[in-house]
Amino acid sequence: MQFRWIWLLGTCFCGADQQGKCMDKSITVLGQEYLKQENSRFKIPTPALILDLDALEDNIHRMSSRAKEKGIHLRPHCKSHKSVNVAQLQMKAGALGVSCATIGEAEVMARGGISGILITSPIVSPGKIVRLIALHEQASDILIVVDNVRNIEDLAKANSQSQTPIRVLIDFDIGQNRTGVKSIEEALALADLILANPTLQLVGFQAYGGHFQHIANYQDRLKAVRCQNEKIKELRDQLQKMTPLPLIITGGGTGTSDIDLKEGVYTEVQVGSYLFMDVEYSDVELQPEGGSPFKPSLFVLTTVISSHPNKTIVDAGLKSFATDGPKPRVFSGTSSHFSYEFRGDEHGQVLSQDPLPIGHVLEFLTPHCDPTVNLYDYYHCVRGNTLVDIWPIEARGLH
Repeated sequence: MQFRWIWLLGTCFCGADQQGKCMDKSITVLGQEYLKQENSRFKIPTPALILDLDALEDNIHRMSSRAKEKGIHLRPHCKSHKSVNVAQLQMKAGALGVSCATIGEAEVMARGGISGILITSPIVSPGKIVRLIALHEQASDILIVVDNVRNIEDLAKANSQSQTPIRVLIDFDIGQNRTGVKSIEEALALADLILANPTLQLVGFQAYGGHFQHIANYQDRLKAVRCQNEKIKELRDQLQKMTPLPLIITGGGTGTSDIDLKEGVYTEVQVGSYLFMDVEYSDVELQPEGGSPFKPSLFVLTTVISSHPNKTIVDAGLKSFATDGPKPRVFSGTSSHFSYEFRGDEHGQVLSQDPLPIGHVLEFLTPHCDPTVNLYDYYHCVRGNTLVDIWPIEARGLH
């Protein structure tokens, strides 16, 4: 995809040639006029998504160093950030590729020059299979997951004219109870079918334990992960007898990353939220001694727009924060002991004994980073208190 950026009176017009059609999207880049100005972090029109580049880069470096030390690859999940710029930083730090939740995310990453893309959810509908085949022609190292016979047959047929087989992993359910086969026997049966199709190539399996990621206590999480690791190792040993190729075993996440890297069951891990460290993960012990080695880097900047005795209203509500987890948490601008309540699409209330003045600026730690990012068109990137760049969130809302 080719982009053209035209800055005119603070407005960016991005022309994108997508699947043969030109789709122009006008984006008003709020805060463009504040780039590089002193203390500009707090001058950006609100609500705005703030990305602290120093903290982000430190988190990327820390995770990359930990993985390299253990000899395990990273294929970070871009469903968290949905940004080519962030993916490029991860690749430069040594990532093997990226994981994508949707074909739309994968298309954006491929157009951005990102290699080693794994789509972590089955691609089954006819229209999406057509898109997958087109993407496979452009990026032959694409990887996909499957969990049923019909999907395997449809994919094999769709790729019958290609000289390059699609690289396939079996999706193995280890308790998430979402996608994936339930038993080792089912997985082996799918492996037989894949191996019998020359248009497909069996390269390993995915075993994602999303239900482990937010177990708050480290020891409780370790116990749960180790129980399922025995199933993963059994499937690994059985599958390895069926193919001479070394298997990719992919899964894991931010919550289990310390455990996954130490246990050595996976060949790669799909960490995502470590980049940002939202409210959900701030309450999880990510290491045995408690706490987290990663820093918060993602915030929503807001402004007080109404102030009365015992009531402070900010300009960020249901349209500015994810609502599927905990509430946003005050990070800067007032006491962290003050709490937040949603007050509608555009409004939130800061619960404090004394009201804050109109025009006062507050930053909130995002409650759940992935769906919060999906509400915004771009990151306002800062270093310290200075706005240094604005990055588009290209994969926002794409399926």
